[in-house]
Amino acid sequence: MKEQRSFVDNSKGCLFLVPTPIGNLEDMTFRAVNTLKEADLVAAEDTRNTKNLLNHFEIPTNLISFHEHNTEQRIPELIEKMNAGLKIAQVSDAGAPSISDPGKELVKAAIKADIPVVPLPGATASVTALIASGIAPQPFYFFGFLPRKGKERTEALHNLSQRAETTIVYESPYRVKKTIQDLIDNFGEDRQITLARELTKIHEAFLRGSLEQVAQFYEENDPKGEYVLIIAGKPEEEVTQVESDADLVTAVDNLIKAGQKPNKAIKEIATQNGLKKQDVYNLYHGIGEEE
Repeated sequence: MKEQRSFVDNSKGCLFLVPTPIGNLEDMTFRAVNTLKEADLVAAEDTRNTKNLLNHFEIPTNLISFHEHNTEQRIPELIEKMNAGLKIAQVSDAGAPSISDPGKELVKAAIKADIPVVPLPGATASVTALIASGIAPQPFYFFGFLPRKGKERTEALHNLSQRAETTIVYESPYRVKKTIQDLIDNFGEDRQITLARELTKIHEAFLRGSLEQVAQFYEENDPKGEYVLIIAGKPEEEVTQVESDADLVTAVDNLIKAGQKPNKAIKEIATQNGLKKQDVYNLYHGIGEEE
């Protein structure tokens, strides 16, 4: 194990993760512009979209496509270029790379190849919506886009409905009405929610209220624009408390069956019941039991 430092002399290149505006071009940072200018190559989710951005800021750097459909081909190429000393800046169409966008596979490959990965701060829809939502901003749980249908969607909604943290979900205007109804079915009509749309753009708007009120609003109004849903956590008094060791194990199992990773499930049940994570971990795995 070793610490990887971002800014040291290195014979290898570097991978810069550069956020781009989610609507308003004035949200592009000076550092982001300079990084894109100084890079040897920009790996873009959509080269046509990014070309417009580069032209606006008079950035001459060449582009290469990098999206979910060509990662298998592109990653070895990009790693080879960085191993040869090139600096590559990765961007998505809007916001930060890897957040509901391509990127995480390239980051993993760069880390494995001992290539420095340098993240830049910048525009992101999730936190922008969260801080104006009027709902508790922390702790929060970022989920991103829900599964479209089937068992995965059902399990995800059930799991999210049990969380005590504020939840952040992305949604398109074409599925907002259905998602609101699904949330009512799982969270109850009284759960508070804020819908933020067209963030940083001229038609930016926030709809705040209960799920029932939102559903009524959309009976007379059509959703427009890309949405961020900020959903209040399950009230503390409603969070299921378990009493016996067997109940604790069952509660962890239920979260895992709903799609939660074991360690996260253990942590959540421990938090809900005011217990130490290590104690629940030991109980779940049978550590320390008398033979």
